[in-house]
Amino acid sequence: MEGLTGHNARATKRFPNFLGCNSRLTGPRWLPQREHAVSENAEARSNIPDLHAIVINGLSELAAADKLDMSVGQDGFFHSLVEALPVAIYTTDAEGRITYFNAEAARLWGRTPRLGEDMWCGSWRLFRMDGTAMTHDECPMAVTLKTGKPVRGHEAIAERPDGSRFPFIPYPTPMFDSAGKLIGAVNLLLDTTGRENEARASRHLAAIVESSEDAVISKTLDGVIQSWNAAAERMFGYTAPEIVGRSVLNLIPPQRHHEEDEILRRLRRGERLEHFQTVRRAKDGSLIDVSLTVSPIKDASGNIAGASKIVRDISLEKRAHRQLEILHRTARDISRDLNLERVVQTVTDLATDACGAKFGAFFYNIVNNSGESYMLYSLSGASREAFEKMGMPRNTAIFAPTFHGTGIVRSGDIRKDPRYGLNGPHFGMPRGHLPVVSYLAVPVLSAAGEVHGGLFFGHDQPNMFSEDSQSLVAAIAAQAAVAMDNARLHRSAEMEIERRRKAEDVKELLLNEIKHRVKNTLGTVQAMATQTFREAPDGEKQAFGARIQALAEAHEGLNQRSWQSATMLDTAERSMRPFLDDGREQRIALSGPAVELRPNTALLVAMLLHELGTNAVKYGALSNLAGSVNLAWCVEKKKDGAILRLEWKEAGGPAVSPPTRKGFGSRLIERALRGENGTSEMRFEPAGLRCFLTIPLTDSPGD
Repeated sequence: MEGLTGHNARATKRFPNFLGCNSRLTGPRWLPQREHAVSENAEARSNIPDLHAIVINGLSELAAADKLDMSVGQDGFFHSLVEALPVAIYTTDAEGRITYFNAEAARLWGRTPRLGEDMWCGSWRLFRMDGTAMTHDECPMAVTLKTGKPVRGHEAIAERPDGSRFPFIPYPTPMFDSAGKLIGAVNLLLDTTGRENEARASRHLAAIVESSEDAVISKTLDGVIQSWNAAAERMFGYTAPEIVGRSVLNLIPPQRHHEEDEILRRLRRGERLEHFQTVRRAKDGSLIDVSLTVSPIKDASGNIAGASKIVRDISLEKRAHRQLEILHRTARDISRDLNLERVVQTVTDLATDACGAKFGAFFYNIVNNSGESYMLYSLSGASREAFEKMGMPRNTAIFAPTFHGTGIVRSGDIRKDPRYGLNGPHFGMPRGHLPVVSYLAVPVLSAAGEVHGGLFFGHDQPNMFSEDSQSLVAAIAAQAAVAMDNARLHRSAEMEIERRRKAEDVKELLLNEIKHRVKNTLGTVQAMATQTFREAPDGEKQAFGARIQALAEAHEGLNQRSWQSATMLDTAERSMRPFLDDGREQRIALSGPAVELRPNTALLVAMLLHELGTNAVKYGALSNLAGSVNLAWCVEKKKDGAILRLEWKEAGGPAVSPPTRKGFGSRLIERALRGENGTSEMRFEPAGLRCFLTIPLTDSPGD
């Protein structure tokens, strides 16, 4: 040890500077315990340049002073130093034979090299970063010994005997004696596994953010935007260079700036905001319905340094919700009215408002009581006087697709349409005509394909009708066609009844046909909508959705069999499917013979079973964990036809008592069966509800 501490002033002076000591090196008693060095492994690896400088400069000094052999020997101070370091270090002679390695090197290699025999490197196998094999005499240590120059900036992959691999960065450095002769080299190996994993994870996270369909934005606690992904650019129209560094208030309408103040206050308290629905502003000034999720970002010390914001465009959902409300209102208003004039006016008003037109009109060819044909029209947004002087629309090239029912016509500027202005006597719009630039016309077709008429809309500004507007008006037109079919049937029935006042059988036939058509088309949907959305709480909305889903499931079963028939078993299974959550599939039993149901009967059975299942989940045997339901059916043959009998039996549920009033489900069951000449009986027994249903069957399921 005197070689380091007493006889080499140059080495003595350099080592304290690198090691941070204030006294001369006096041997192993200065060194930290090995366990302490290992526990600080991450910190040590982060200071590899310092460790490298210590080792390389130390060995170079010793080599120049011809003291290297005794300093790296088993009892040497430098040996104790490098053994305590948490990085792999080894040395070779000038020919490349390994002369020394520390414990960390052996651990990293997964093997113990043979001193004086193994060459260049102690690893089992070597590979370049692209995965191709590298021989040991091509490794950076070999290059250093062959050239006498250190190698920097290279990375490689080593394989251990057990097959595991690790990436590393080598720092091979040549060593020379006092005469300048190459006597060997020292190599420090930096295991970069953690760094590669972190880089891979970082790249993966960055790819997720960049490919996200949602806008992902980060900002400071002062609201300054720090990052901006591709989805944000698509959503708001700003590129990253345009918006990064600017206030997030650029994205918020002025009347909503107070929202950002509240968001920042909550972020500073460490709170997270989820699914906050609001409105934001794009670069072009357009407003976007969005849902925000805002989370605080913490720095390494745990302090809140900013926020990440995920912005989801919910414009389509909002638009669909608004359209659904319009369609529901249309169905509600026109389904309860069989007066054709009122139905036409209601449809015209609702459609004009829905598509944002300045005015709208509906033209409809009808036949009066005398059998004469005349043109009925209704207006919205304009006076009848302003319209009467323009005359009725004629079957010109522009109007033809609507009156023939061949398609929808939508034009951003009808004056630029090649079909415009070709017909006399006006060759365009007549004098005094309401100003029409944007134009939309939708035919109204009956279920039989007959053209009832057309909905026509105009606006004095260009490009006012979008595809969404067109789709919404088309949906309203479809509902209007059903209502008009029903109104026409009603009017036909009234005319027939007037001609045959004394023929009560014909009257009953026609009225029953009307009831049947109304009930099967809009009656069921309207009844559910009226009952479910009366107060419009979430629970009733869900109930309405469940009933619609039950109808959809029944329709799907019929669709799979080309609407010829459906089996009783398939109908029952589809009806019970929504109630199989929470392990209930083991508590619902179905039994009965194979029965083919005609389409109307299948839909009726599906709705009845859905109501019974809903009641069981809410109040009956399926509302707990012990109850059960048994559904059994059979067919009873009679002289005048067959009867389907169903028994719904609940057991193990809460105590049952007769209700004080009938709910919507009970009324639906009774009225639906009454319309099909069926019956229902509810028995509220102590063990559980028992319901008996009978439904007439025709001889042919397709009838």
